[in-house]
Amino acid sequence: MSFTGKYELQHQENFEPFMRALGLPEDQIQKGKDLKSISEIVQDGKKFTVTVTTGSKVMKNQFTIGEESEIELMTGEKVKAVVQMEGNNKLVTQVKGMKSVTELNGDTITYTMTMGDLTLKRVSKRI
Repeated sequence: MSFTGKYELQHQENFEPFMRALGLPEDQIQKGKDLKSISEIVQDGKKFTVTVTTGSKVMKNQFTIGEESEIELMTGEKVKAVVQMEGNNKLVTQVKGMKSVTELNGDTITYTMTMGDLTLKRVSKRI
């Protein structure tokens, strides 16, 4: 199953409390909560390029499954992470005490980030 495509955010759960826990300033949280982000994913075998455009902010990450890569977080911080593939439709990584799971089902991508007892869930559809 290929992740390649463009996806538009449909809805999200727990955005504000999760961003507060990450330490994002309140003005950024309020600006970001209602913006529809577009994710563009290009998959070439085990290599991925993920570009997320939210308003005027563009975040681009490139990684290869099973290899350490530098990934930019939503806070702008750059961290080293290893992304693993589970089955043929799930990308999983652990960064800074958070577990990130990106799951593709048909035309829908569900992105779940868990930190302690807080979970951010974002659902995007292929456009």
